[in-house]
Parts: sequence; structure tokens; C-alpha cells
Amino acid sequence: MIRRPRLKMRLGDLLVHEQVITEEQLLQALSEQKSSGRKLGNVLTDLDFITEQRLLEFLAQQLNVPLIDISERRIEANVARLLPEVQARRHRALVIEADEKTALVGMSDPADLTAIDAISAILAPRELELAVVPESQLMESFDNLYRRTQEIEQFANQLQEESGDLAELDLAALSDQADEGDVTVARLLQSIFKDAVQIRASDIHIEPDERGLRIRQRVDGQLQENILQEVNIAGALVLKLKLMAGLDISEKRLPQDGRFQMQVRNHKIDVRLSTMPVQYGEACVMRLLDQSSGLLRLEETGMPEAMIRRLRHQMSRPHGMILVTGPTGSGKTTTLYAALSELNQPNKKIITVEDPVEYRLPRISQVQVNSKIGLSFARVLRTTLRQDPDIIMVGEMRDQETVEIGLRGSITGHLVLSTLHTNDAITSAMRLIDMGAAPYLVASALRSVLAQRLVRRVCVHCKGEHTPDSQDVALVKAVIGHFPDNATFSKGRGCQRCNYTGYLGRVGVFELLELDEPMMQALRESDTQAFAEAVRANKQFKSLAASALEYAFQGVTTLEEVMALAAGLPYLDEVEMLASDALTAGATQVDPDHG
Repeated sequence: MIRRPRLKMRLGDLLVHEQVITEEQLLQALSEQKSSGRKLGNVLTDLDFITEQRLLEFLAQQLNVPLIDISERRIEANVARLLPEVQARRHRALVIEADEKTALVGMSDPADLTAIDAISAILAPRELELAVVPESQLMESFDNLYRRTQEIEQFANQLQEESGDLAELDLAALSDQADEGDVTVARLLQSIFKDAVQIRASDIHIEPDERGLRIRQRVDGQLQENILQEVNIAGALVLKLKLMAGLDISEKRLPQDGRFQMQVRNHKIDVRLSTMPVQYGEACVMRLLDQSSGLLRLEETGMPEAMIRRLRHQMSRPHGMILVTGPTGSGKTTTLYAALSELNQPNKKIITVEDPVEYRLPRISQVQVNSKIGLSFARVLRTTLRQDPDIIMVGEMRDQETVEIGLRGSITGHLVLSTLHTNDAITSAMRLIDMGAAPYLVASALRSVLAQRLVRRVCVHCKGEHTPDSQDVALVKAVIGHFPDNATFSKGRGCQRCNYTGYLGRVGVFELLELDEPMMQALRESDTQAFAEAVRANKQFKSLAASALEYAFQGVTTLEEVMALAAGLPYLDEVEMLASDALTAGATQVDPDHG
């Protein structure tokens, strides 16, 4: 039962009657509505005859229902799902609160009696209480609340029933595309991938356990977990993934790597698959690369303009080595491909040696190494130097032979770009020497090192001012030597859009080290201390921690993220102690909703 709110007259006439819009504007909007088939309210806002906020306030007043801002309101997913997703999207309606007797439903158009009747029938016997909610907020909430969790659990349960209680599944049967079980596996995987794309996950982890299957997704660098109780489905999932990646389905004792492509929600996804034998079966990790989004430009990585100019100057040199460094998942490949796309000109011969090839680029000769047949980085590099290249990109400096060939190539007239797994730019040059490269060779060839990390952005939708405590003050002083009097900081309160984490998206933090003569002399002498002192004496050099702190001053990220980044950097021991204290304090105050 519900008191169906009605307007005194049609919306357009009522807006004219109340002098919110003119008669001419209404006639133009009605003509547009007739040709497009959209609702009159949407047409009026698109034509800028009325703002969405003003229209919603008008509707709420005329219908005598509340106008609710749900952007920061915590809505439970199980409550929202009382109304199926198809109906919610069709009627632009969302269950905000509900108990056994009543349900508060937010709608973009509470005057739509047909939609109200349909929703009332679904939620019966609850009595409906209506509210006006901006359509943009409803659409964002749909993506956040209607996760594929229930669908995944449903397919997992169905697959468990089809496979029975057998510990081992029939490989031949599951390999047959017409098999009913394989169809269920495919649907389950499709749901997992759709859910991952919906929440912007970069990786999917499938981990079999003794009592179930753990599926984890990495979003903005943090893992989110979903545990399925179905124990026996792990083998079927891994088998299907191996078939899709062209791996050996009979080999379960050794790790395997492969890749495949799939279309998910209009996104062309390149999936890199890695399998590994674990205690209760095989674990899989999948890296998702959205090919449909295209390559980023250097300006889109978050790198400051002044640093981009300096990097481009280094890229314009005819020879020398440029290293991009950072830990796994710090965005090195994205930056490297952004640089390659700029260097990719008809008058330049570019060859890349990668494992694996991440993005396909026109005009560039890309070689994927294959250690099984002896096609190693070093072997391909030796051949590459005989292919008359101008620019060489090496996916990673992994061993002494690869390092030495890359360095020698850079002093014989080639520009060499590569990556290295180090924490910062200062340690990268010395790492090459530690790997066995001759110090004089490193000093002669290495021109610049770009170190980078990714920090989480403060959610702009729930952003608020943060008052620094004593640890925050000590952090700022440790990084820049003093605490500015006018410094202000931000922190997210947590909302639907950021899954109540206070963060939404990530931004790159960079430090660019350009080698000068004092640094080169320190490298020739393998003097780590002198090299570090020469770097700090360089006025153009700004550390990762200082760059991240600038983002904190601007309200882009939080001091908590700066501390997490700075901890572990070799020249900030005080920050590492602060981070340890913060983690210890945080361990005793875990938020039960987010822990």
C-alpha cells in the first residue's frame, strides 16, 4: 500500500504555471522529447532550461516527498537488492532503507505511477515511502551496490551441484564446449570478470583453500575479498582459464604463464594469467589490461609539467640509458609506453624486448622473450643491435648479461629505455653495479633515472579537512625539514562511490634523477655515500616523499599515503619509525566495517 503522489497538472505545464520555465522553452523541450523519447525532466536539464537540483527541489515540493542526497549515505547492498537490478535501472529507483513493514525508495521521478506500481508489487507487503534522488547519484549507486556477488555465488553453487562430490573433475568433459558444466564455468568466469571491470580492479586472485575458494580483486592497490563456500569448483575454474590461455591442462605441478583477450562490458581486456601449485590445488592471478582505454600520454600520468620537460629533454638525446624504476604495480610500464608512443616517429627505428608484450604498438618491432626455447633478453638484445635500431626498449634489467648489453648499446649510438625493480632513483644506479656491471660503464651510459610510485587519491565526493596530529607533523618535518604554518590537509570520510574507504583512484608520484659529473665520478668509484650526497646536492632533484607531500598539501592524497610511501626509503629512517608506530596503533583500532 502507498499513497501515490500526483502532480496537480502535467510537469511541463506546472513548471510554466509556477514561472520556473517559459512557454517557449516548454514547447522546445516537448519537441525534443517527441524526437528523442526521453523524459521531459531530462530534456529540460540537457537544454539548460533548469538545473537538475532546481527540478528535483520543485518535484519534492509539489509531491510533498523528501529530497535525499545519497552520495554520502551508507546503503546496505542486501537492502538495495530487495529491488532487482533490472527493475532498479529501468525505473531509476533504489531501496535506501527497509524493514519488514516499510521500504524507503529513492526515485528520480516519483510521479511515475507505472513505476511505483511495479516497485510496490515487488516489495510487497512492505509499504513504500518515496523520496526524490538525483538520477546521477542513482546510476553511480547501481554500479556500487549491484555487484555480481550474488550471481557469482549462484553460478558457483550450480557448478558445485553439477560436479557432485568428486575431488577431481573430468578434464575431457570440461574441455568440450558443449558440456553443460563448462557452460556454467564460463558464466561464472564471465561474472567474475564483469564484477572486476565494474569496480576497476587491476588484478584477480583465485586461491583454493581447505574450506572454500577465495576470490580477491585488487582495487587502487588494495585487495578486496570474497569467499565462496564451494570447495570443488576451483579445479574447473583453473582448467577453463588454462584452456583460454592455451596452457597445458594436464600439468598441475609446475607454474605456467599465458594470456588471452576477452570483451567485458564494451571493454577489450587483455588478461595475463599466472598459475602456481599451492597446498589445496592451483592458484591463479590475472592481471587485467584495458586495451580499449588506449595508452596514456605523459601529461596524463600525473607527472609535473617541469619534470615532463626534463624527461623529454633526456628522451631527445641520440644515445644513453633511461631507467624507469619502482616496485611491482607502480605503473612503470604505463610510463614507459607513454614515452615510447611519443618517440614512435617514422624516422625512428624502435625495437622492444619484453616479457610479455603489454601493448601492441604500430611501427614498432616488438619481441617477446621465450626462455623455453632459449630466446632470452640477452640473446634478443644481441640480435637487436644488428637490426640498425635508433631506440631500444628492454622490458626489464634482470641479470648481468642483459645489463651489460643494454649499457654497451647505449654508448654505441642507441637510446635505451628499460625498467628496474628498486625503491627509488638513488639506489637504482648502484643496483646496476651490484648486478655485475662495470662502474665506468654505468657512469658512461646512464643518463637519467625516473622512479615512481602510485598513491591513492582522496575521494572528491566525501573529501573533508584533516587536522594533523603529532605523527603527521613529525612526518612533514622529516621530509622537508619544517612544518608550514598555513599547511592544510584532506581526508575522505567514506561514501558509496569509494566503497567507504575515503579513496577513489590513484595518481603517480615521481622523482627524476639526471646524472651530473659529481654523480658520475661517485659511480666510477662505486662510492654509494658520495653518490647519495651528490644527488641531494642537485637542486633539481626532488625525492618521492617530497613529491607525495606536495600532493598532500594540495589535498590530492592523505598524509597516511605519504607515510606509507616514505616508509622504506633508505634516506628516511625517521619516517619508517613513524610508519611502524602508526601501524602498531592502527592494529589496536580496527574499524569492524573495514577491517
